Amino acid sequence: MAIPKAPIARIIKESGAERVSEDAKAELAAYLEEVARDVAKEANNVAKIAKRKTVKADDIKLAIKNL
Repeated sequence: MAIPKAPIARIIKESGAERVSEDAKAELAAYLEEVARDVAKEANNVAKIAKRKTVKADDIKLAIKNL
């Protein structure tokens, strides 16, 4: 798992939860990683179309809009 559980728990608690189970943290982290992977792949495609090897913030923004 690439995303640490502590920030995930913090996000859930900031949304109003008093306690967060390990399963809940793991499930949200897995989902966020999947979404991040999809965005990264699309951003990489955008950079390739622009004939660049470097993914820029604008590529990420465009990838999010495209998905």
